[in-house]
Amino acid sequence: MKQKSEQQIRTSKQLTYVLLGLISVLGLVCLYYGSTSAPGLRRSDDESSGFDGSDPVLGTFGRNRDFDDLFEDQELNPEVPKSIPICDMRYSELIPCLDRNLIYQLKLKPNLSLMEHYERHCPPPERRYNCLVPPPKGYKIPVRWPASRDEVWKANIPHTHLAEEKSDQHWMVVNGEKINFPGGGTHFHDGADKYILALARMLKFPSDKLNNGGNIRNVLDVGCGVASFGAYLLSHDIIAMSLAPNDVHENQIQFALERGIPSTLGVLGTKRLPYPSRSFELAHCSRCRIDWLQRDGILLLELDRLLRPGGYFVYSSPEAYAHDPENRRIWNAMYDLLKSMCWKIVSKKDQTVIWAKPISNSCYLKRVPGSRPPLCSSDDDPDVTWNVLMKACISPYSAKMHHEKGTGLVPWPARLTAPPPRLEEVGVTTEEFHEDIGIWQVRVVDYWKQMKTVAQKNTFRNVMDMNSNLGGFAAALKDKDVWVMNVAPVRMSARLKIIYDRGLIGTVHDWYAF
Repeated sequence: MKQKSEQQIRTSKQLTYVLLGLISVLGLVCLYYGSTSAPGLRRSDDESSGFDGSDPVLGTFGRNRDFDDLFEDQELNPEVPKSIPICDMRYSELIPCLDRNLIYQLKLKPNLSLMEHYERHCPPPERRYNCLVPPPKGYKIPVRWPASRDEVWKANIPHTHLAEEKSDQHWMVVNGEKINFPGGGTHFHDGADKYILALARMLKFPSDKLNNGGNIRNVLDVGCGVASFGAYLLSHDIIAMSLAPNDVHENQIQFALERGIPSTLGVLGTKRLPYPSRSFELAHCSRCRIDWLQRDGILLLELDRLLRPGGYFVYSSPEAYAHDPENRRIWNAMYDLLKSMCWKIVSKKDQTVIWAKPISNSCYLKRVPGSRPPLCSSDDDPDVTWNVLMKACISPYSAKMHHEKGTGLVPWPARLTAPPPRLEEVGVTTEEFHEDIGIWQVRVVDYWKQMKTVAQKNTFRNVMDMNSNLGGFAAALKDKDVWVMNVAPVRMSARLKIIYDRGLIGTVHDWYAF
């Protein structure tokens, strides 16, 4: 019996490492394909070829070469290691640039009141780990989507203190070898589904649908917990970027990703969030403990940068409903600040208030000279975000957005394939945009054919495109049960706005430097 158990353990470990290896290879292939053929990024030997329904990259590489061939010339590239060691088990949850232990070890002195300790602090070269991060002890193949929305294996995220701490709020429940997620949250104990319905009714949207006929597509959930709000938005054709810091609840985002819900680590601290301006129709903060009044309202001004014209901010906090003197003082100051930013309350009920930002620059232009907060200077680019400090100013709309009183985006799902108005800002023509759609449709069909022989149904849920360009890869996966984190390298970060304008989500990252 013992011998059989050991054999099962060895088989399980082998399967785990095979899957990890497969995912790594697929990621590298996606990076190769995405960087070698895309509008504005063609290789020299492809410049003369047009798109005729075939894929020039797959035609010369994907269909005629085996994955093993990629490593045949390893002897000619001695810088490529023949093997990579596995990290010690104590690093199974290592996040190199969000490692709070590193801050203490290097004796850094971040400003705790500004949440700097939750922002990126990357290790110097001599402190970096060149090894593969192992899965936790007892790791199991994850529960498949959509069942994973409601349950995960406890062994995969061996933390249960959140279940105890949030037991009265129905965040999660430990049930034997699994952890269940009833759909509750700090502000919606009775379930996110009922809460979403209540928000739609507050906004008086047709048929009580929060997506408002496809006009609400991208949502930013600040302080998302285990991302149950974002989980239940998916069935409404709404995709949320669920955001939480690596704080004392460091496993929040791990739980969210294990569940198969779009999410990422991040915090409203001192630097801009890595998303372009005008990316979200709605921002959400439930039972918010954020000090929105600090530093001349700089955190609210960051939300203002990220919201589209007419975008909503759904906010619940004691300041919005409590009647004691201190909470009344905070609420009045917050109301005055948002009024000076030209935001208006569109609905208020019980513990929730919903604000809307203006659809044009008209209100800004009517303000008294010298009003606070000021408009950002004309040389400030609101779409540049990597390692850029937040600014305590209002990002005005472009002349085109001001004139059209909106983004000009069509409702979802048509916006996925409709050329966004901001295409011209990144130097891409409508023809190149449509060409990119066609290329990626062919590629994804071919990918799926190749992976059928090595992957079971519903094997994939969380997908990363390491060089997302215009988001063609993610768009081509629309009918699959996956979501894609589109990553724009810093040098191509301007194109991330196109990805958001298509109703997709993503982030900026520098792959070449910590």
